[in-house]
Amino acid sequence: MSKLPALTSRKLVRALKRAGFVEDRQKGSHLILIHPATRARTVVPIHAGKTVKRPLVRAILNDAGLSVEDLLALL
Repeated sequence: MSKLPALTSRKLVRALKRAGFVEDRQKGSHLILIHPATRARTVVPIHAGKTVKRPLVRAILNDAGLSVEDLLALL
């Protein structure tokens, strides 16, 4: 099993978009992404200059239905 990286929100959103997610809406500093085919929904915090910590990245991946290896392939 590969090590889960701590990512910036920009890199995480880019990887999710490559996986087929599209922006649904944004409320404040939280971007809601949805996958059109699977209807999976996830929320990514957009905080300038800060990284998204590993536990939150793991929770976002679980919401999206992706594995760590899938994320690393999309980066």
